[in-house]
Amino acid sequence: MNFRFHSHEKKPYSFFLEYTEPFAKERLAEQLHEQVSAMKDNRPVVLVCIGSDRSTGDSLGPLVGTFLEKNRPSNMHVYGTLAKPVHALNLAETIHSIQTTHYRPLVIAIDACLGRLSSVGHVFFSEGPLAPGAGVQKELPAVGDFNIKAVVNVSGFMEMMILQNTRLHLVYELAELVADSFALLDTKLSAETTRTTISFTPRSI
Repeated sequence: MNFRFHSHEKKPYSFFLEYTEPFAKERLAEQLHEQVSAMKDNRPVVLVCIGSDRSTGDSLGPLVGTFLEKNRPSNMHVYGTLAKPVHALNLAETIHSIQTTHYRPLVIAIDACLGRLSSVGHVFFSEGPLAPGAGVQKELPAVGDFNIKAVVNVSGFMEMMILQNTRLHLVYELAELVADSFALLDTKLSAETTRTTISFTPRSI
């Protein structure tokens, strides 16, 4: 006899879209806002943009960080840019620095990944930590309360070679989408802060 057990545990949040979809950055920003607002509770939002500028496919994270750094976001802290990338050699050190610098940080990890052909060009936003380097057989510490993965190429044999020969145009487009979505999130969070400040401003007598 077969018995079926139904789990009542809540499934981790997950969302994805293809970067050429209409209003892709607005849709991703909306999902980011929904999840961050639900968990923020005065926690500082920290973005860890993982990758290396020495590999085209792996440069997505540093590109996102660089784009965001130029916008000077008011409501989030950015780690990982083209000038100062967060990669295999300094990831553990960066995580330690974040934990000691920020009180109860809400961390969102961002990285490129390889996947099926049908998934190339998709961005996945999920609840839970990111395990960077897993696709290229590297054991690195997991990071993030949430993670964003952008599929830049097809997985298969010799992943490091595939990453190095990935088209920069696709990586750039994906990085721009992710960065623009966070910029919209920053605008939303700033607007909420302004409304809260105004609503609690005492009236003059």
